[in-house]
Amino acid sequence: MKTIIATVKNGKIELPPQEQLPEGTQITVIIDEPDANFWQNTSHNSLAKIWDNTEDDIYAQLLQE
Repeated sequence: MKTIIATVKNGKIELPPQEQLPEGTQITVIIDEPDANFWQNTSHNSLAKIWDNTEDDIYAQLLQE
């Protein structure tokens, strides 16, 4: 699978000039929604603070024993 950023113009998806797809190629389109990105980034930052802490390092050490 390959990710390509494209733009919709006049109801059609326009790929960057360097990207050429053979006729009949099936594609999956994922719509980038700004609101969804905000919540996804906010969640990621919050979870990173919870999961990435030195207090939990003891559990990794115990698993190695």
